[in-house]
Amino acid sequence: MNLTLYKKELKGSLKLLVIFAAVLTLYIVMIVDMFDPELADALKQFEQMMPELMAAVGMTGATDTLAGFMITYLYGFLLPVVPMVYTILRANALVARYVDSGSMAALLAAPVPRSRVVRTQLGALYSGIVLLVGYCTAVEWASARLLFPGELAAAELLRMNAGLLALQLLIGSVCFFFSCLCDDTRGSIALGAGLPTLMYLVQMLANMGGKLEPFRYATFFTLYDPTALAAGQAAGWQGAAVLLAAALVLNLAAGAVFRRRDLPL
Repeated sequence: MNLTLYKKELKGSLKLLVIFAAVLTLYIVMIVDMFDPELADALKQFEQMMPELMAAVGMTGATDTLAGFMITYLYGFLLPVVPMVYTILRANALVARYVDSGSMAALLAAPVPRSRVVRTQLGALYSGIVLLVGYCTAVEWASARLLFPGELAAAELLRMNAGLLALQLLIGSVCFFFSCLCDDTRGSIALGAGLPTLMYLVQMLANMGGKLEPFRYATFFTLYDPTALAAGQAAGWQGAAVLLAAALVLNLAAGAVFRRRDLPL
């Protein structure tokens, strides 16, 4: 990678990272603090009052353990979606915005091949995602240790967030591919944000069950199963492996597209 460009892009990610980290800190600490095994029955009754809505956002499942409570109220909606918004914003800024503003000409005027530029931008995007997921892991662990010592095993948390990282890396690769493909930020955001958002909406429909359940085969969010990962089941690791493999394919495609495009510079 080009180290100078990489440092510049990381610096450009810093403000967004701080904002999203602050939002995630607030919600993670608040939700962990709400855990109370004695309230499991009350929460179950609340779930039964609005079963379709709760199922749509993934807020169903066992809540009598801290890991189960976090899976229900953090990993169903908050942790997949909030980092996704960060990824969409940064992926668009790393390539499509440069092309749209004409700044890409300055980057490519330097004696740096296109392949090196695209690897650097992707590395900056992935670094931000890793930092954000790593920070969430640290906040979750610190909150659990402080509020409920001994209730959450480190291995459970690490497995759940390893899968979460794989999911976010795939979302980053989807957004980055369209950022490399499009000539302007409007197209990049429309496609890069549109596809993951559509996938999550499809996942919500599938979560509602019944005739809509087959829709889960049309979304990559189904491959992320925090419950299976927390239990150390093979299905959870297999889903994460598929997410990473898909991310690799998209990264190779993004590099190939960017190298061969006739950019409007």
